[in-house]
Amino acid sequence: MPHLPHPTPEQLRRDPLPLRGRTALVTGASRCGGIGHAVARRLVAYGASVYLHHHVPHDAAMPWGADRPEDVVASVRGAAPDPQQAQVLHGPGDLTEPEGPARLLAEAADALGGRVDVLVANHALSGDDGPLDAIDQQMLDRHWAVDTRSVILLVQAYARLRAELPPRTPGGRVVMMTSGQDMAGGMPGEVAYALQKGALASATRTLATSLADLAVTVNTVNPGPVDTDYLTGEAYDTVASMFPGGRWGMPDDPARLIAWLATDEAEWITGNVIDSEGGFRR
Repeated sequence: MPHLPHPTPEQLRRDPLPLRGRTALVTGASRCGGIGHAVARRLVAYGASVYLHHHVPHDAAMPWGADRPEDVVASVRGAAPDPQQAQVLHGPGDLTEPEGPARLLAEAADALGGRVDVLVANHALSGDDGPLDAIDQQMLDRHWAVDTRSVILLVQAYARLRAELPPRTPGGRVVMMTSGQDMAGGMPGEVAYALQKGALASATRTLATSLADLAVTVNTVNPGPVDTDYLTGEAYDTVASMFPGGRWGMPDDPARLIAWLATDEAEWITGNVIDSEGGFRR
């Protein structure tokens, strides 16, 4: 079997806008301190048009609070090579509703000109969890609805939309998020969350195989502990000391990986759960 030719020198030179002409939906982008916001900024900086999903009531009920969607959009647009020309759109969505994921995907595609190339399912339910002795049916069901069911339904809607495009249209990418629940020690204080995020990690290979004929890659990223303004004081310092670099992960740390997975350079990477933990020592 003949070998593929080596890339030309021109092909080896990285395009500063590798996502030029591509479109992306990033879920869970209600705050400027979150990973979703950081991912969107990277995608826009690489030339993509981006639709930001937010569910402000969720973050507004958390200790860290929510930002105004307009402020998140302005920050993302500011990362574009030409902020005046950047297409950064946004809209709300309650993904616990059975029809919510398909409706959101359709709204994003319509806003982005009929196509979504990159789906980053970043949203998750915070709080409302506990150790094994404290969880109950309602906790499990709520985390299942947000952290797992809605993601699978989003991927389903995305796949159906991609199937309408010409065969093997390039640029199809799905990135899901997990939380290192399979690492040493697990997450015994957040059983409901760990179970549902673990389900996504386990489904990664299956989804990648399911979407392979559409030329879509599917990967899941474990960002590790990331400073998204949810921890302070001595506990914050203790976690920081568990990183060889002496600092927490910042939102842009996993965002760089996710943005790279969205580019053509990562077209051979699929079906993987990728840890981006900075050497975190559990």
